[in-house]
Amino acid sequence: MNVGINQEDAYALPEPMAERAVRTHRIGFLVAGVVFLMVIGYLGFTAFQSASAYYLTVSELTAKGADAYDKNLRVNGKLVPTSFERDAGGTLVHFSLTDDTDTINAVYDGVLPDLFFNEHSEILLEGTYGPEGMFDAQLIFVKCPSKYEALEDSA
Repeated sequence: MNVGINQEDAYALPEPMAERAVRTHRIGFLVAGVVFLMVIGYLGFTAFQSASAYYLTVSELTAKGADAYDKNLRVNGKLVPTSFERDAGGTLVHFSLTDDTDTINAVYDGVLPDLFFNEHSEILLEGTYGPEGMFDAQLIFVKCPSKYEALEDSA
């Protein structure tokens, strides 16, 4: 029989040390939580920045001149219908894009979207613009015309 010492009391810390240990653990969890939230916030911010879809018109791109060279850009315009050429037996295509003010030449190697040849569709290219005036497209997006837009009168 144990006299005067409880088994639980034998391993317990004195009361001030126990409170200090609990407070230290709480502060550690709080710091870890704040760091975790900051990391999640930073990752969310950078993901949002890279997902933003700002693009230039053809006129804005040509106006930038040398400032636009060799930078990853997006440019929006319409296909110049008579400009499309495909290399024989390949997927490399050359075409021109216009915004009815300026025109740029572009090259793309890959499968084209089905709506690429629709004269009412807007084309969004993502790639780099070089000093020789050629836009090297890595991605092509075709924006369908809205079914609610009024048709132009042909009369």
